[in-house]
Formats: sequence, C-alpha cells, structure tokens
Amino acid sequence: MDRLGPLNAFVQAAETRSFTAAGRMLGISASAVGKAIARLEERLGAPLFHRSTRTMTLTPEGARFLKRCQTIFAEIEAAELEIAESTAPQGMLRVSLPLIGMLMTPALAAFAEAYPEIQLELDFTDRLVDVIEEGFDVVMRTGKVSDSNLKTRVLGNYGYVIVGSPAYLSRCGVPRGPEDLAGHACLFHRWTATGKLERWVLSRDGADLDFRPPASAVANTMEPLIGLAERGLGLVYTPTFTVRRQLADGTLRSVLDGFLRQSGTLQVLWPPSRHGSPKIKAFIDVMARTMLAEQA
Repeated sequence: MDRLGPLNAFVQAAETRSFTAAGRMLGISASAVGKAIARLEERLGAPLFHRSTRTMTLTPEGARFLKRCQTIFAEIEAAELEIAESTAPQGMLRVSLPLIGMLMTPALAAFAEAYPEIQLELDFTDRLVDVIEEGFDVVMRTGKVSDSNLKTRVLGNYGYVIVGSPAYLSRCGVPRGPEDLAGHACLFHRWTATGKLERWVLSRDGADLDFRPPASAVANTMEPLIGLAERGLGLVYTPTFTVRRQLADGTLRSVLDGFLRQSGTLQVLWPPSRHGSPKIKAFIDVMARTMLAEQA
C-alpha cells in the first residue's frame, strides 16, 4: 500500500504537467512530489518525464505507465463508490457557484436540511475555475458551459425581469416602453470576468433593440442591486428566480414584461471520476428539483 503514494503523485503530475499543481491537489509541497517521482523512477529504472525549465512531458515509458496507473486508481475509486452507494450520502462536498448563487439560498438550504451528514463548502466566483485541479466536487454555472473533460447536466432555463419597488414606480412612473428607461435610475450588474456591464436584452416585434439605459449604480454581484431596488432606488434587470420571493410578496414589481424574451441556462458540471458519487447525485437531484420550483 505504501507504493500508492508515489503512484498518485506521478498520476497527478502527469495529468497536470506540474509538480506544483500536483502538490496542491495532494496537500504536499512541489519538492515532495518531485522526490516521490524521483524515487519511483529509480525503482523502475526508467525516466518518466522529460523536464526543462519551461516544460514537462512524459517519456514513452511514462506514457505507458500513466495508462496503467490510471486504470489502477479507476478500479480503486470504483470499489470505493460501490461501497459508498450502499450508505447514506455523507462527507465534505466542495461546490463552486457563480456570484449570483448567493441568491440560491433557498435551494442550498433545502439540500442542507435533506442531507445533514454532508458538509457543504461553498465558493462563490464568476471566474472559470479548474474543477479537477482545484478539487471541486461539483460546479454550478449560469449560461452554457462546455468542457469535454466534465460531466454536465442542464437543470433548466430561466427568464429575466426588470423590477422596481412600488414606491419607486409611484414616484418615478411605470415605463411603458424600452425608451422610457432613459429617464429612470437603472442599476447595472458588471461581470467580474470581463469587466463589462451586463446587457439589458429588450426586444420589439421579435427583434433585439440596440439600446442601453444609462447606469445610475453598478455592482459586481446582484444581491446589493436587488437590495437597492427594494429600497426604491431604481430598476434592476435580473433572473426571475433571484426575485421570486419579492415578486410574490409585492416588495418588487416587474415592468416591461412584453419586451423581455431572453432566457438563461443553469448547469451543473462535475469530474467524470466522481460520477456515481452519492453525495454529488443527491446535490444535483435536489438542486434540479428546487431550482425549477424557484423559477415557477
């Protein structure tokens, strides 16, 4: 069994092409990874990597050895999953969510209540995370994300609304057409990854309008913008599921519904090696069921 450690170090280094990345995944230093692989090469009597100051590639022997090692670890993981599937979902679950995910609290709470034996570790970011290298079990993203290295499930589609408080609409008037937004306080979301303001997609007679309202306030997360709108400080363009409660209790009202036709997609992605994991399956099932309900 003490041989599995160096084999794992080799596999991680080979798959990431980096001792540093391998060490980060294994919780050890890059030098420790290097020493483990050096001892492995000495035992095998063959070099596994071609190394230079800038690149690291597998030797022919290393490539053959990697395939064998991957098969070994796949079998170990399959055996672990076989046992795990016979028990209740439990353990740590690392989830990456978009910043808008802060508004998915009802769905996340439903999961936490249903599976108290699972410890959630939530990371909110709009950057493109490396699921495997950074050690995430599952990633939720809005919009279409394609990665051939990951398993993907579409949870559903959602619409957009422009909302304002009854007090704001009483004071400033209800816009009747997109052009009326020029006279309103518009609260804009800025995408962290690109630095660009999110476009308010409005259309007339099936054609998108080339029109952007002036921004009176900007934030890189939706939560404060929705809070400002609730306090009567302007209008905000946001996915419907983020303001479902406010629309239901009347603290926000939607406007210009007939000019909005954009829809978004909510997806879940996870590493193929985790496929069949009970805790990931439980998370995906609950989020699909609850998020769809949130959109209703």
